[in-house]
Formats: sequence, structure tokens, C-alpha cells
Amino acid sequence: MTKASIGVTGLAVMGRNLARNLARHGHAVALHNRSEHRTRELVERFGSEGEFVPAYSAREFVEVLERPRKLVVMVKAGEATDNVISEFAPLLDSGDIIIDAGNAHFADTRRREAELRERGLHFVGAGVSGGEEGALHGPSIMPGGSAESYASLGPLLEDIAAKVDGEPCCAHVGPDGAGHFVKMVHNGIEYSDMQLIAESFDLLRGALGYEPARIAEVFRTWNTGRLDSYLIEITAEVLAHTDPATGAAFVDVVADEAEQKGTGRWTVQNGLELGVPITGIAEATFARSLSGHTGLRSAARGLAGPSRA
Repeated sequence: MTKASIGVTGLAVMGRNLARNLARHGHAVALHNRSEHRTRELVERFGSEGEFVPAYSAREFVEVLERPRKLVVMVKAGEATDNVISEFAPLLDSGDIIIDAGNAHFADTRRREAELRERGLHFVGAGVSGGEEGALHGPSIMPGGSAESYASLGPLLEDIAAKVDGEPCCAHVGPDGAGHFVKMVHNGIEYSDMQLIAESFDLLRGALGYEPARIAEVFRTWNTGRLDSYLIEITAEVLAHTDPATGAAFVDVVADEAEQKGTGRWTVQNGLELGVPITGIAEATFARSLSGHTGLRSAARGLAGPSRA
């Protein structure tokens, strides 16, 4: 039986791309998903990219992993993560490692790490940044947990992480929930970045009267200088995109409503508890919340402005 150096359970796009990234770097990857068709589909579509070991039961998945076993969980934060841990932990042996690579709350990670440590297992909360493309081509990875777990897991993560000047964007950031705490703050900062981009667009559109295609060119220019970044790059791409159904600028057609997974809100809550002023992140989080109240925003637009009399 082929043994895998690491396993991934939860094969939605992020989990699938992380598994493909590992396989592309020469690591044999065990695959498991609650819905078997996702496991079969990954092997059928991407089996040529590396060595995949499909497993269709929890026990089979555990049995094909090399010791110490390294099991990456890529499912929705909260109850779903707890359910996966409860399913696999009884099948593991002392020294094995469970890695939660989702956007979990760091307090949940601390709880899980303490519970599994009592059973002789390592639990690593690893922040993974870069989205679906980053997971495939090289993410930034922020693992917490014990130093012992990182000694075993670190070389794999550093291998698949993004590189800057030859250095991997991956480091052991601290014990128990430190990895997910760092990822939480990282996401909060990104909320603020995105709000700045939105307000820049609003000024260019509302105050200067630029059309989206022209604003796209402005952002492309910014992306060649100090503001060079993924967010500026994709903003330019979105602003230049035309809706095929209407022929209008896509940004004028798409619903102006942003969702959130909670990391920005958690960052603000912790800032309040610690007495740390993070007003930019707080206002960006409120703006995201406001975007979801489309009825209130429509009503506000109909209000009369201040009188000059």
C-alpha cells in the first residue's frame, strides 16, 4: 500500500488546491472528503500532477498516512471542524498531528489544542493566506502549535509556501492559537486595505467623474509603484471587466454587497478587549456590515441633504 506523507480532508476549492500544491512539490497526498465524488473528481482531473492516494473512509485515510501522521482539515470553521476532529482523533496515535488550515477563531484553536494534547496528539492552527490561487501556487502560512509539531510539519509547509527572495512565507508563530490569531489580524488589516481601495474608487468616480475603465488604468499605474499588490492588481482587472449580458461595466452591475467570515469582526472585538485602537479596521468592518443592509442604504439615498438656508 502506498503511504502518503500528508493527508487533506475537505476537498472544496481551497482544500483541493492545497492538495494539488503538495502533490506538485513531490509529496504523496492522501485525499478524503465526506462526499466521495469530490475525491474521485480530484484524482480524475488532476491525477497527472502528482501522487494522490484516495481514501473513502476515515479509517482508510488514517491507515495510508506515514507516521507521525499529518492530517490537514479544510472544512468550515466551528461545528464542522469539531465534528471532523471527533471523527479522526480516536483513530490516531500519540505524536500524530491534526492541522486546521481554515479561518478558525483562535480561542477555539486553543481549546482544541489543549484537549488533543491531553490525548497525546498535536493540534496545529495554521492560517493560510492567498485565497484559492495562493493555495495552489504558494500561500503565506502561519502555523501555531508546539515546536515539536513544527519540526515535523514545517519542512512540508515551507516547501509549498510562497517565496520572497528565496525565503518561504512560512514560520512557526507561537503556541496553541497563535497561528489563527495572526491570521485573524492579517485579515482585519486586509479589510482596512480593501476599504481604502473602495474609498479611492468612490472619489475617482464620484468626485472626478471617471468611468470604471479609466479608473482601472489609474489602478494599473498604481500597481507599478509602491502600491504594487495583489489587491490593487485584481481591482484593476475587475474595473476593466465588462458584463457580457448588458455591455455595461461589471462594477455597475454586480450587487454592491460584501460578505464576511468573521475574522475582521473578531479583530475589532479583541482590539476593544485589549484597549488597542484599530479604528481603520473597525470602520472597514462596519462598512462591510452596512453593505449588507441594502434596504437601509436605499432609504438613506432618498433623504434630503442639509439645507444652506
